[in-house]
Amino acid sequence: MPELTAEWQAWLTENQQRGCSSESMVSAMVQAGFDALEAGALVRLFRAGQPAVVAALAAQAKGSYVYDAWPMPLVNRLDGGDRMATVAMRCEQPQVLVLDDVLSAEECAEVIARSQAKLRRSTTVDPSSGAEQVIAQRSSEGTFFALCEDEFIARLDARIARLMGWPLENGEGLQILRYGVGGEYRPHFDYFPPDDPGSAKHIAQGGQRVATLVIYLNTVAEGGATIFPDAGLSVSPRQGSAVYFRYANGQGQLDPLSLHGGAPVEAGEKWIMTKWMRERRYGA
Repeated sequence: MPELTAEWQAWLTENQQRGCSSESMVSAMVQAGFDALEAGALVRLFRAGQPAVVAALAAQAKGSYVYDAWPMPLVNRLDGGDRMATVAMRCEQPQVLVLDDVLSAEECAEVIARSQAKLRRSTTVDPSSGAEQVIAQRSSEGTFFALCEDEFIARLDARIARLMGWPLENGEGLQILRYGVGGEYRPHFDYFPPDDPGSAKHIAQGGQRVATLVIYLNTVAEGGATIFPDAGLSVSPRQGSAVYFRYANGQGQLDPLSLHGGAPVEAGEKWIMTKWMRERRYGA
């Protein structure tokens, strides 16, 4: 398969500026020897305004991503310390788990109640400066809880860290998001692209992100699935369940198959709680 050279990156930029369709660009790349799924992912990233991520993936592609052993035991029930979660689905490439019973209905309601008055329009990290910015591709409202900020949050943080098989202190504070009808988050990566100038200040605060756990705080009436477009996976939001995915290995590689997004909510609303884990103690 061809490498995504600087010439190919320039070709993608030029054809996007010319208004070529995604289908025609993917077709041309496939004819040149690219894998169809990889070509589709690369074109989608350019369309989403993330050429720096594409460049980082191109540099990484010279050595294929190596999947490490799972950081948690490969069992059907995971021990969260104060609560057992059931493994509903496991995918090996990318490393994805769907877990049931991560939170109780009462805990989900408590998180939502605590978050209602604090919601603000969600932001993302600007790739050049590292500053927070509002973008059209992410149409949600959100808020954060500091790590272990009170007894209730500390109990959830401890349970989540144990389920993810990663040290509590390596976790960022819990993020809460609400999506209304039409709300979505187009496919993206949770890790910080190493080649983006703005990533440096975030990676300095505990290293690269290595894994994510998204917990569904309500059952969405229609739509709102968490999608992994290049892996053909779709996870429907059900109250108390969660999807875990890992995207950084011990060699410092980043998994391109971890591209994921939140499909549009078609009816009702969607509430989620997200935990990101870092390589080392967060803030250190």
